[in-house]
Amino acid sequence: MPKSESPSASSKRAIVISPNSRMADELSLLLTTHMPDVAPSHVRNYPSPRDVGAAMGTGVLNLCFLDVVSDSEQALQLLGEMSRMGPNIQVIALLAANDPDAMLRCLRGGAADFLIQPFTGEQIEAVLAKLARTVSSEGGGKEPAKIFVVMPAKGACGATTIACNLAFQWKRHGAKRVLLADLDPLTGTLSFLLKIKSVYSFVDVLTRAYELDQDLWNSMVTHVHGIDVLLAPEILVEGANDLRDPSPILDYARHNYDVVVIDAGGVYGEWNLNQARMANDLLLVTTNELPALQAAQRALSYLDANRIGRWKIRLIVNRYMRDVGLSREVIATALHTEVFDIFPSDYDAVQKSLMDGKPAPASTTFGKSIMQLADKLSGSTGTTSKKKSSSTIGGLLGLFTKTSKQ
Repeated sequence: MPKSESPSASSKRAIVISPNSRMADELSLLLTTHMPDVAPSHVRNYPSPRDVGAAMGTGVLNLCFLDVVSDSEQALQLLGEMSRMGPNIQVIALLAANDPDAMLRCLRGGAADFLIQPFTGEQIEAVLAKLARTVSSEGGGKEPAKIFVVMPAKGACGATTIACNLAFQWKRHGAKRVLLADLDPLTGTLSFLLKIKSVYSFVDVLTRAYELDQDLWNSMVTHVHGIDVLLAPEILVEGANDLRDPSPILDYARHNYDVVVIDAGGVYGEWNLNQARMANDLLLVTTNELPALQAAQRALSYLDANRIGRWKIRLIVNRYMRDVGLSREVIATALHTEVFDIFPSDYDAVQKSLMDGKPAPASTTFGKSIMQLADKLSGSTGTTSKKKSSSTIGGLLGLFTKTSKQ
């Protein structure tokens, strides 16, 4: 059988990620035959999302054959992470059977194609031919959008206000297309903050995901001050509590925007967890009051238990008042997480922007804080250095230890 010529065999690397040695050996033998210029390497354990970049390498086209059978949850999380690393990584999902649901999840998660056991040379050739056509037509492709998911540790922490104002900052950083999406099915308030209405919501996008194109998408978003806004339903829709998979929205947005900012309803449940899994950065918003910080502690524990890496979580302390609540140093020590940024309390500016339905002006304290946050997230500035903890840490930590054991 003729060997596949593409994509660019001399510059490819083939990586098989599978804890299943029999599956990996079966595939590696075929790859050696059908990709003779490429020596496949076998990663025997699923790397953590933090380490996946090092496993993939840089500067060449990587073909990653990912076992999604041995641990489907961990594999799909890895798949989502690799799909955000750019067009130089093409992931082929490895399945044990012809399972349409599994295939759909993999394709939605960013897989370029899939192979089904028992693997055959014909399958390999078909996949390589498809990848060759894709690489040729896209010429390397567009870098996927960065996805920022903003989540409140508890209600009334100001997460929606931060998400709304943050979205408008990316134009300043050169982003041409920015999406702000309200994915809170129960209490979404972006329409109220921006004084806009639409007959469509993200639920309509989910309902019509299989026919989604640019014209249909444009009819469902609202253009506001230079960015696109996708709203939550105005009234509670049936089945809102059963929502689980936001990937049709985020996958489309990732490939059609430069930056995506998501206003999430909270931390808990599969709908919110899957938003967190697909995020490049998860902004967890709290205040420095004890109830909110206890909620943040519980939220971080829940995210840990569901394999949302601390490396992507950015802790934001909103409405910070030095004389009320805990200090930055105590918060970081109590939650075992660095405080990424602090927003001083600026009630008047925030209320005026809400009344006007516009972002807070850059001249206000809140507006300056938003600009600083966008700069940090884009890498324009370094984060604030840590200071020594105050002598009150010990006693205050006792409060957290006590509540965490309840």
